[in-house]
Amino acid sequence: MFNALPEAERDVITVLVFFATFFVALVSGRFLKRRAGVKLGLLFRLFCLTLAFYAALAVYGVHAPWRFHVGATAILLSTALIVALVDRYVWDLYFEKRRQTTIPHFLREVVAGIIFLIVLLLLLSYGYHAEAQLKGLLAGSGVLAIVLGFAGQNLFAGIIGGVAIQINRPYKLGDWLKVGDTFGEVREINWRSTRLCTNDDIYLDIPNNEIVKNTIVNLHYPTEIHAMRIRVGIDYNVPPNRVKDILGRAAQSAKNVVPTPPVKVFLVDFSEHAATYEIKYYMGNHARINETNDAVRTNVWYALKRHSITIPFPIRTLRLERKAGRRVEDDQAEALSILREEPLFSCLSDDQLNRLVTQARLNTFGRGEPVIQEGAAGESMFVLLRGAANVSVSKNGSTIQVATLGAGDCFGEMSLLTGEPRSATVCADGDCYVMEIGKPTMADVLRSAPGCLEQLSQLLAQRKMETEGILQEAIRTGEQTLKERQYSASFLHRLRTFFDL
Repeated sequence: MFNALPEAERDVITVLVFFATFFVALVSGRFLKRRAGVKLGLLFRLFCLTLAFYAALAVYGVHAPWRFHVGATAILLSTALIVALVDRYVWDLYFEKRRQTTIPHFLREVVAGIIFLIVLLLLLSYGYHAEAQLKGLLAGSGVLAIVLGFAGQNLFAGIIGGVAIQINRPYKLGDWLKVGDTFGEVREINWRSTRLCTNDDIYLDIPNNEIVKNTIVNLHYPTEIHAMRIRVGIDYNVPPNRVKDILGRAAQSAKNVVPTPPVKVFLVDFSEHAATYEIKYYMGNHARINETNDAVRTNVWYALKRHSITIPFPIRTLRLERKAGRRVEDDQAEALSILREEPLFSCLSDDQLNRLVTQARLNTFGRGEPVIQEGAAGESMFVLLRGAANVSVSKNGSTIQVATLGAGDCFGEMSLLTGEPRSATVCADGDCYVMEIGKPTMADVLRSAPGCLEQLSQLLAQRKMETEGILQEAIRTGEQTLKERQYSASFLHRLRTFFDL
């Protein structure tokens, strides 16, 4: 009945029947596979194409003996052997095994379809002698192909970009990418787009053809360790080498900053109001970028505050204070009352204690910052005025918390009096305000009170014996008394040597 139609209309109907028959057969096969569990593979898809081919021939009105149709069917189905050989020797052995390149399943199916299409065209041209009809079909379906091409150009471009991404493997699931100005974690890669998730849990579905147009920065390749940079402006009056040292130590001790490669600090600009420094530090998983940047900036603020270094502003600031802040004298008076209760300083007069606290330094430490580090050299002690701190020691490769210090506690006395390395790590648990008494101040006080040396040596000897478990509540034996005298004499010698007395 289609023979009465014009040639152009018949060509278009033939093309539509071909595609409609193929998709109906394919959908039916998928229904059987999902509902009834029938396993259908490549041969079934070739069967669908062959069925669509014969449906199109019937619509177009091509007639031939049944033996010829059977032979044509066998030729079409034989493409399964060609596709299997290509899968085995081209994709599996050459690309995946020899070149270590994973070939996506979609690309395999596209090549299989092209092979079938070539065999189909050759069969129509040389088997059915349909060169003229093929030319008519191509001409008649040209408008339809143009419409489909314009409608699906973005889809096809995305699919081609997806194939390129799957072959080149510039990133994988879980990697953090910088695409343009966007940072995100790869959550899904399909044939049309790549789905990223930002630090704000916002999903971005970016077409693959848009991604391949941009420079892709993979923050997890070859490893997830990568550098980040933060800039800060510092007063011109502070020497650059001193600033670099302070900023480097502050950033290196921040949370999530890896020890290797080490932190680097550069003087990058002389602006109108400040010298600009850039801190380059290394971190691991980019998902922790917000908390890592926060930790670095927080440590930098506290470190600059402790060293009385200001971050200048390019504005004039008018500050009106209706209520006076806490005076330094109040902090010194509080430290003085704490030291009076400390047995090690009971031999000092009020004037001598007052000299200690007035010449001491007041510092602020932020949460997680180490006030002292186990094993580090030290020549000072600390009085905790406000806040709390955690005391921990290293044992068998792990860190064990052994105590918590509060306002009024002292620590670091042995390093102040003997120069011994720090025996534990003390980290601020929140903002801590401490007074640090250094060796020069203590030496100056001891020179005016030489009688304190013997009392200090006896107290240090008792503490050492308590630490070793020798001194107990029981009555002292002669051996214990002798050991205490030996320790006392040793500490007395060390005190005189350490303070040059």
